[in-house]
Amino acid sequence: MSGLADGLQSLEAMDLEGLRRAWRERYGEPPKLRAVDLLRRMLAWKIQVDAAGGVDPELKAALRQRGAPRGPAIAPGATLGREWRGVRHDVEIVAAGVLYQGEVHESLSAVARQITGVRWNGPRFFGLRAAEAP
Repeated sequence: MSGLADGLQSLEAMDLEGLRRAWRERYGEPPKLRAVDLLRRMLAWKIQVDAAGGVDPELKAALRQRGAPRGPAIAPGATLGREWRGVRHDVEIVAAGVLYQGEVHESLSAVARQITGVRWNGPRFFGLRAAEAP
């Protein structure tokens, strides 16, 4: 396992061209990325998957069937808050949905709608989408 660790650690010292060369030697043509950190992480992931014997076929099938996740998964017990028009609004994520003022709602969007009176994207309203946060 130290060979794997050493190989992964060697990626840290590589620049973009070094990472592309390492990718090419192992996997063929590298992705057309310019982000050194992203290419480094992708290459490290592929190396680790190969060292572990690849991705289990059942897992591959399950991931294909499930599709890409739609947003951040928030574990039950997490709390989110937002100030709206001078009033603080806190919610708790529970197994059945979103707890707000003693009532369970089906989604963050339903809570945001109750708070504002208009349709809102719930994750955006509660600041989970950083680039779009209010």
